[in-house]
Amino acid sequence: MKKVLIPTKLDSVAATILTAHGGYTVVQDGKSSLEDLVKAHPDTYALIVRSEKVPATIIDALPQLKVIIRAGAGYDTIDTKHARRKNVDVMNTPGANANGVAEEVIAMMLADARHVVAADITTRAGGWEKKNYMGREVTGKTIGIVGLGNIGRLVAKRLAGFDCRFLGYDPIVTRERIYALGIESATLEEIFATCDYITLHIPGGEGTRGLVSAKLIGMMKKGATLINCARYGIIDEDALRIAKAEKGLRYLNDVYTKDEAGPKPMTDIADLMLPHLGANTHEANYVAAERAAKELIDLDEKGDMSCIVNRDIPEGLERAYCELAFNLASLARQISGTSAIIQTIKTTFYGDLTPFAKWLTVSILSGIWKEDFDRYNDYKAATAFLKDMGIELVNRTPDVDKGYGNSMTIDLAIEQAGKTLKTFSVRGTVTESCQMVSRIDEFDRLYFEPTGVTLFCIYDDRPGVIAAISRKLADAGINIEDMRNPHDDKTTRSLAIIKLNKTVDAALIADISKDIAAHAVVCTVV
Repeated sequence: MKKVLIPTKLDSVAATILTAHGGYTVVQDGKSSLEDLVKAHPDTYALIVRSEKVPATIIDALPQLKVIIRAGAGYDTIDTKHARRKNVDVMNTPGANANGVAEEVIAMMLADARHVVAADITTRAGGWEKKNYMGREVTGKTIGIVGLGNIGRLVAKRLAGFDCRFLGYDPIVTRERIYALGIESATLEEIFATCDYITLHIPGGEGTRGLVSAKLIGMMKKGATLINCARYGIIDEDALRIAKAEKGLRYLNDVYTKDEAGPKPMTDIADLMLPHLGANTHEANYVAAERAAKELIDLDEKGDMSCIVNRDIPEGLERAYCELAFNLASLARQISGTSAIIQTIKTTFYGDLTPFAKWLTVSILSGIWKEDFDRYNDYKAATAFLKDMGIELVNRTPDVDKGYGNSMTIDLAIEQAGKTLKTFSVRGTVTESCQMVSRIDEFDRLYFEPTGVTLFCIYDDRPGVIAAISRKLADAGINIEDMRNPHDDKTTRSLAIIKLNKTVDAALIADISKDIAAHAVVCTVV
């Protein structure tokens, strides 16, 4: 029996479904702290949470943990990278809360526009302050929607009856798809400069922190309303604080640094504040719980990984190609010199690999900078890393006529003495699930598997070099298991690819390099 821990007030349907299945033991406790529950149940196999934070310490405290399911859409409260390192799948239930959040946005818009909260308080107290509550209508207004996922789309759909004009921004949704939703595609600048209401529906995290900047806030119309039911940290609140007083802006908020009682940083600028109620409906709670349970069963029984959010590879891409990208990049870096300054990285992905350029780029960067760039980062982190390093990334359009099949080429342009550039290039593919290096610089059609311990020596061709290398290895007690020795007539250089039974230390590499006057000597271990 697999133990499922539900440390939250999730609808009981999840426990009912899992218990009825027969393969799970369910512990649900919405009162005790997550830390206490983890200590009491170290044999937990799956963890189903709502807004609870799941840091690395919680994951490490559960040695048998295999799955974390966020009963909801956003999962920035979970350390997904650490979970991946521990081989723990993180899943979510996209769309389960969407209608609840969309309706909350509209409820906040209407409540603010007609002073519903304040008017209720004063009327209950015996007052009659009708003249103080002159409102405005939502009908006919221009609505800006930042983020066109399930929630953003439903906001537009639910508000359609108010005869509004909709402007939408989402960098991963095509312009054609946005128009098909009855929304005009617009830039962030156009939305903030044009709209009467702007509602945010984007994920949190470093990629969107401070996205609603002083510049965008400064562009807003006088009296416009900004609504955040997405994630805390998206808005530059200091900038909003200044602009709000100048322009009479309205701010409606439902997200905070922590979902708990206590002072809130935006209290002085929020015109309406709710305690993160977006998904807090009976219907949303039920649907999220039901989906969480079914997703766990489908993962275990059918291998359905469609809702895993921390997969290190996308569906349709073989893991072997990610490993190939890592190993090719590592090889290119070592041949070019690990201390050399990289100016440009150029990549070409052929055949079925073309759509996965971004995913493979992450593997390439982690292969070049093993200690400095985590291979579980995303493409945004990759581009930010290169920008900080001052390195240009060029993903070239593949020439389909070359017939390279599903292969990839990685070129490193290295700055050498005198500011001149030298390019080091490698190409590889996967054949019968085995990685194959097909080219190193001018040496083509190599087709060797980069596994085990391999010594690479590039040198000016002449008699006796292989004998000299063999002698050095023999003196060190290292046996040669296989060898390739291609020669290039144009450059008069040769490449020795030597498979060994054990690794070669730095001192021996330096000795071999000096003895044969090599252009490069590299030992890889895969």
